[in-house]
Amino acid sequence: MQLDQEHLKHGLTKTFHSFVNVLPIIIGMLLLTSLAVTLFPKQIAGGLFGHGALLDSLIGAGIGSIAVGHPLASYLLGGELLASGVDLVAVTALMITWVTVGSVQLPAEAMLLGTRFAIVRNLINFVFAIAVAFCTVYTLTLLGMA
Repeated sequence: MQLDQEHLKHGLTKTFHSFVNVLPIIIGMLLLTSLAVTLFPKQIAGGLFGHGALLDSLIGAGIGSIAVGHPLASYLLGGELLASGVDLVAVTALMITWVTVGSVQLPAEAMLLGTRFAIVRNLINFVFAIAVAFCTVYTLTLLGMA
């Protein structure tokens, strides 16, 4: 019984110290995300999109990678972008990377899971987000829904 209490105390102490070490990175990540989301609508109004499907999907994926957010917020943002005339492939790439890629969260992820893992995971998600965006739009076009 005594051994279990010692393990519990050691585990809780270690968890608390890890949390305290990661807290500044989490706060910085949240501040950078808020800043990116605040600046995002102004850049759209400046004519960021409209350069062809491939370039628009790269731009959308890049913005989604920086302005990480909640999945529900990506639906709202995607609807607004579509209403303002942004191409569906760009909106799809943005929405996918918004949820799966986290360049702002990269320092925290690297610290917790390892630098190599964090970088490889984000790069793979970025590339596949663009591929999925094109496949989605192609499928919707074949079905007559786009």
